[in-house]
Order: sequence, then structure tokens, then C-alpha cells
Amino acid sequence: MVTRAESAAVTRRALLDAASDLLDLGGPEAVTLREVGARAGVSRGAPYRHFTGKDSLLTAIATESWERVTDQVHSLRTDTGLSASDRLRGALGTLLAIGRDRPHLYDLLFRRPGRRPEDLDAGLDPVRRRLCGPAGDPVAERMRAAGRFQGEFTAIVADLVGEQSARHYGALLLAGAHGIADMELSGHLDPGSLGTTADELVDTLVRMAANARAAT
Repeated sequence: MVTRAESAAVTRRALLDAASDLLDLGGPEAVTLREVGARAGVSRGAPYRHFTGKDSLLTAIATESWERVTDQVHSLRTDTGLSASDRLRGALGTLLAIGRDRPHLYDLLFRRPGRRPEDLDAGLDPVRRRLCGPAGDPVAERMRAAGRFQGEFTAIVADLVGEQSARHYGALLLAGAHGIADMELSGHLDPGSLGTTADELVDTLVRMAANARAAT
């Protein structure tokens, strides 16, 4: 016999899956609780029993996505069959793949804090909210999930450049990867005119990091 908690979990899963589909199809503007409920095949009131509004639903999607990305990066970091350079290349490639395959999700993950209505009156600064936010706070959960990614990614970078330089080069590598992803998505990274591709630029970033360790 299905318990109430199990039934609620199934409904929540259906809502998140429906919202993710709508996000991919039309961006955040396409995600409304009414449309999500209809797509999930649940009652009109069901979405409001699981999410306080559209923003909490989008935040839940972002949190789950950060967890999945982090799991992928963790698998790369712990794969002893890969070199440090290959692990970094794989981690950066994971981000580029999201930008290519799910551009609206990529924007949701990386857009500037404060553009979301729920972030404007967060009350806690981002670091304290991530570390000390109460259990069940959607924004705090998203921040913790993103922080877990940052930790795994920084550990991969540290294997290549060393602990002392890991945060500096981690920030530089992520900034470079975001720029590559944005240029590719906007159509400005044209191999015909620029003579290179996104994957070749990622290779350059990885070699840059490897050379930094060799130079120390």
C-alpha cells in the first residue's frame, strides 16, 4: 500500500519533471504552476502544496541540477584511470554540455544572484545563508548544492595546479568556461572567422593550468 509520504514524493517528482520540460521548451517564462500541474497530470491545487510559487519551483530545479552536475564532477575527480588534465577537461566539458543541451537551465544555474525575487530580501548574505540557512530553506539548499560543486571542482583544479593556487585558477577556469559557453550559445564563436572551437578553447584552458603547475 502506498503511504501518503510516498504519494507526495511521486507528485513532487512529476511536478519537477514537468517544470524541467517546460523550462527547456520556453525558458522560465514558460514555467507556471498551473501549466506544470496540467503537464504533470495532477490537480490544480497540487503544485501549491509542494511549492510556495514559481520561484521556489525554479529554485528546486536548480538545486537538483547542481546535485547532478556535482555527482558527475565527483565521479571524474575519483576516477583513477584519468589524468589530472583529463579530469579537469571533463569537468569543464560537463558545464559546456549543459549550455549546449539545456541553455535555459544553464542560465538558471549561473545567472547573477539578486535577479530572482526570492533573493532580493534573503536577509542573510550568501555565504552565511549557504552555511547557516535553516533546513528546508530553498535558497539555502540551492546555495549548499552549488557550494558542493565548487568544492569538487576546486579539488580537481588542485590536483593540477596545487592547493595554494587552486581557488585562483578555479575562478579563472570557470570564468573562461562561462565565456566560451556564452559565445557559443550566442553564435559569436564562429570557427570560420575565429579559427577555433569551444572544445579547442577548453583544451587551451587545461594546458594553461597544467603549465602553471609546471612553472612553479
